[in-house]
Amino acid sequence: MYYKGVYHLFYQYNPYAAVWGNITWAHSISYDLVNWINLDIALSPGDPFDINGCWSGSTTFLSGEKPVILYTGSDTMNRQVQNLAEPKNLSDPLLREWVKSSHNPLMSPVDGIDPKNFRDPTTAWQGPDGLWRVLVGNEMDGHGRALLYRSQDFITWSQSKEPIHSSTRTGMWECPDFYPVSIDGKNGVETSSLDKFTKQVLKASFDNSDHYVLGNYTAVTDNFLVDTDFLDNGSDLRYDYGNFYASKTFFDSGKKRRILWGWILESDNTTDDVKKGWSGLQSIPRTILLSKTGKQLIQWPLEEIEKQRIIKVSFENKELKGGSVLEVSGITASQADVEVSFSLSSFKEAELMDPSWVDPKLLCSQKTASVRSNVGPFGILVLASKDLTEQTAIFFRVFRSKDNYVVLMCSDQSRSSVEEGPQKTIYGAFIDIDPLNEKISLRSLIDHSIVESFGGEGRACITARVYPKLAIDNQAYLYAFNNGTLDVNIPTLNAWSMKNAQIVSSTKRRKPNLN
Repeated sequence: MYYKGVYHLFYQYNPYAAVWGNITWAHSISYDLVNWINLDIALSPGDPFDINGCWSGSTTFLSGEKPVILYTGSDTMNRQVQNLAEPKNLSDPLLREWVKSSHNPLMSPVDGIDPKNFRDPTTAWQGPDGLWRVLVGNEMDGHGRALLYRSQDFITWSQSKEPIHSSTRTGMWECPDFYPVSIDGKNGVETSSLDKFTKQVLKASFDNSDHYVLGNYTAVTDNFLVDTDFLDNGSDLRYDYGNFYASKTFFDSGKKRRILWGWILESDNTTDDVKKGWSGLQSIPRTILLSKTGKQLIQWPLEEIEKQRIIKVSFENKELKGGSVLEVSGITASQADVEVSFSLSSFKEAELMDPSWVDPKLLCSQKTASVRSNVGPFGILVLASKDLTEQTAIFFRVFRSKDNYVVLMCSDQSRSSVEEGPQKTIYGAFIDIDPLNEKISLRSLIDHSIVESFGGEGRACITARVYPKLAIDNQAYLYAFNNGTLDVNIPTLNAWSMKNAQIVSSTKRRKPNLN
């Protein structure tokens, strides 16, 4: 959240070890969303309503710009309940101390709600009737749903008879999010906005991905009518098609934008996590807007990250012959920001799209970076060793169908490490691009073991975790490549070395394990 000129990030944290357990709300602050100061833990388990963990939740601004926290606690019976916490001192812009409400728990799993699947309250919003509303993730009879609660005073909550939305195609909905986006604007929209020129986003985390639907929300009746439901008619809208989960957005009132954070999990093993002393991290914050077509969301790394750019290399109109690799030298390839575009003179010889190819992840797994076709694969090799023994390939293929062309974006981790232990999942997404009328663009942010890629100016995003053993630090290299048979042109390529973000602690976080 953004409060009195300061950004606050609260996140799930175990102060004792780099494994799940002892879950608290850690607290960090920033003035630019890039450089951070770690403060004291905001919420720790210890009361009957959260003795077994202070789990996910959200912040909301009440009238008078008073921020509060709604969070899930695991109580003495391991039931999931919803609790409230408030700042101890509102005049402290850093909000270093938080006090749990004497009214906790505010919402309990009654009337047949599964106490093991009742968690992650959203940011609340206020309707035209003055009542506050909040959603809580739930599963009933194996199906995901978002329960709706209303309150006059933010203390006493009543459950709506019907969830705001549910699905028979999914399981438990974790970390739901519900917010408006402007239909034709360049700015974000405040969560309680009643602006008519908006679409509403409902996001739910399930099956290890963050899925979303777009629709129209009527605040007077709390009716949410979706355009296309989760996984209906081949629809598969996601924030990110890679390693990205349990995300949250917030409205940045300072710069009038909506910002998305996502949790990037580890893809190696717990032993390695314990050895290195940390596990999991947040993505680089992204701005989020509705596309011009109104059919999907667009994400882009927030502009402040560009201040980390230092050394730049660039070139224009470079021809990549079929089967060629071009080194991009002069930057620190293990910590870089790369923007590149690709074009071809003709797509008539593109491979014919098989109607059965509906799963982009499976298609990328079958057609890896080493599988040649006419148009593609072409893209970049990141975190690559000099001899290409290790490489992570982010690339495109173009297919021809009856009526148009289909652009496939892949992130191929199959050769990312010579180590056997890490997962080397291959990810994929179809991008809504007409290659006849626009260049195929890619931006990748590379940070040692994380690669966040944005295809088609943010229309498809893929995040990967990789653990190279050879391609590390100054032994990591960056290449552009074309493994297709047809030549590809690179109209522009810009790449920057990125300087370190400053992350400091104002307190000693990790406590001795007394066990």
